[in-house]
Amino acid sequence: MQVSVSATSGLGRRLEVAVPATEVASEVEQRLKRISRTARLKGFRPGKAPFAVVRKQFGEQVHAEVIGDLLRSSLAQALSQENRRPAGGPRIEPIAMGPGADLKYAAVFEVLPEIKVKSPDTIRVERPTAEVSEPDVDAMVESMRRQRPVFTAVEREARDSDRVMVDYEGRIDGKPFEGGEGRDISVIIGTRQSMPELEEGVKGARAGENRTISVTFAAEHPNKAVAGRTAELHLTIKRVEEQSLPAVDEEFCRAYGVEEGGVEALRVEVRKSMERELADVIRGRVRTQVLDALYRDNPMEVPRSLVEEQLQQLQIDTARRMGARDASQLPPREPFEEPARRRVALGLLMGQIVQAEGLKVDRERVQSRLSELAASYPNPEEVRRAYLQSQDAMRQIESAVLEDQVVDWILERAHVSSSSRPLEASAPMTSTRAFSRNAWCSSWVRSTTTSRTSWSPRCCSSSRRTRRRTLRSTSTPRAGS
Repeated sequence: MQVSVSATSGLGRRLEVAVPATEVASEVEQRLKRISRTARLKGFRPGKAPFAVVRKQFGEQVHAEVIGDLLRSSLAQALSQENRRPAGGPRIEPIAMGPGADLKYAAVFEVLPEIKVKSPDTIRVERPTAEVSEPDVDAMVESMRRQRPVFTAVEREARDSDRVMVDYEGRIDGKPFEGGEGRDISVIIGTRQSMPELEEGVKGARAGENRTISVTFAAEHPNKAVAGRTAELHLTIKRVEEQSLPAVDEEFCRAYGVEEGGVEALRVEVRKSMERELADVIRGRVRTQVLDALYRDNPMEVPRSLVEEQLQQLQIDTARRMGARDASQLPPREPFEEPARRRVALGLLMGQIVQAEGLKVDRERVQSRLSELAASYPNPEEVRRAYLQSQDAMRQIESAVLEDQVVDWILERAHVSSSSRPLEASAPMTSTRAFSRNAWCSSWVRSTTTSRTSWSPRCCSSSRRTRRRTLRSTSTPRAGS
């Protein structure tokens, strides 16, 4: 077998391979002989057909199979011989593959770069310091009250924050349309959870009143029959309900899964949950600094093929979050170029550290991570079994744990100092699952520079998306950089 390698550009390589025609013919001959021993051909007893007839009947098919098998085996041998590590699947360019000729082809691919990780002892990391105070717990309990408002019917005009219960019938050009009728529809004024025209249309209404409003459906509405069109909705106002906050009592505690111990037990669980989430936020901020420094201090050329894979995945993930339904709705590529390149570079750098330092997945941490994920659902044992039965799910957890071990390895060698600078506050996220199951996927972050700490919850979206993706195939109600 003859092999030659040439550089095309950067990490690009062109590997040309020639397998002698005699080797191809010998393999074809051997396979045809095996077939001839059992072949059933019309006019001949099984295994008794002349070899020439067998060759005529099966020769072309066998030759194609041999070419495919020799191509795979010779490529693997050539790559090993030349000590090349393709970053992705090579593109095969046939040169000569016909019967009686040498098998010649070219494999075009990118190689993985030579990676040398700079010593992390120059990395400086600030670890934020914060604590959960009693006023923070008070504020969170108030937030929990707002999550479960009480609505009471009133005999007055509807105003902001009221809930209005309506029936409606819709018409476009005077005709009913699919989905144009609703009963006992809840509209909370000022929340922007309903169409703006609907919220505005029920403002000032009283129970028993009828109104007609015009609404315009979005051009991207999933129902093509109404997309971009204007409809008239005939509303019947059934009830106007005033919103108030519930008392913090035994019933309120039970609504949040605290069955015993009353308000004090609830506050204890709230504090524990906030402290867990604060620790998660701090770990996340430290991890981000470590990865930023690792990426900054170790510039490298990365295979374009790997960048393309990550770029497409980022586009798809974003499109899904936006509710896109087909490839034509993918967002532009440009904003994802640098994040995709960063992902690839960090993956290669962390893989090099794992290999060079002989790091192995910590099984105890894997089990701990699995228990933490499962505990955030009402049926943790069922969820745990679902993960254990999915190799892909467990690989995701193992990968996340190994990444954490790499970050820990860097932190052991980096300069880490404490910082009292405030953490940025982020958007709220609510939950009504039991605290005892660590179900609140929320983070509370410091928003003032004074000794008092103010907190607001933030959805841990990446892990939650991973969990949903992992368990979608089961009937049971995620890990990243």
